[in-house]
Amino acid sequence: MAAVALSKPTGFLKLLSHPLRWQILKILAQSDLRVQELVLLLNQPQNLMSYHLHQLRKQQVIHEHRSIADGREIYYSLDLDQVRMLYFSSGEALHPALGEKELPSPAIPRNPVRVLFICTHNSARSQMAEAILRARSQGKIDVFSAGTEPTEVHPLAIRTLAEMKIDIRDHRSKSLEEYLGQDFDYIITVCDRARESCPVFPRDPVRIHWSFPDPADAEGSESDRFRAFQETAVQLNTRIGYLLLTIHREQTGH
Repeated sequence: MAAVALSKPTGFLKLLSHPLRWQILKILAQSDLRVQELVLLLNQPQNLMSYHLHQLRKQQVIHEHRSIADGREIYYSLDLDQVRMLYFSSGEALHPALGEKELPSPAIPRNPVRVLFICTHNSARSQMAEAILRARSQGKIDVFSAGTEPTEVHPLAIRTLAEMKIDIRDHRSKSLEEYLGQDFDYIITVCDRARESCPVFPRDPVRIHWSFPDPADAEGSESDRFRAFQETAVQLNTRIGYLLLTIHREQTGH
């Protein structure tokens, strides 16, 4: 039998093989967090945490950005699409049959689920998230959105979702106070300020944070500002797809 040429594991698999980096990714798969929160959750010194976060950033597996609530704080988020791409590329390096990259369509939840998206003004991010989740779940998820300082639905949010065949012209900005005391399965903050002032809800819902900058703060031409809304909608749509998969697996056990 001919000798087999030895090959090294891909860089991505070596990256995942470290126990602490694996735990970081597992935690960030659930919610965006600040480095201090990761330090507390994993009970590791900050310098060690910073080293491994740097290794993950080099592969663009995670991203960082400054909190819009406190510019001194850094939020880390997991790039799920990048992880999928690297994961399947690594599999393909082992065998072509392991390179299948198609993401399965999220199944509609079997049991009733209530989700509340929260941001500051309930004008863009949370409004778009509410509408996208309602559309993708075919109305099977009871989804709402609210703001800690509600204003009005942004015209560019309406225009952006219209391109996705979702009509939110009749939406209004709602105050978070309208929902206090209600039961939810998931509370998802899409704004750093809202996360840091989010109240307690009954029945201990799952809390998730998606750290998105406000597209309404984008500067430049009308085209530039519209592009910021479009990019936010694309990222929300991606995260919502994974959220639906998570809900389905929690309900079915697989």
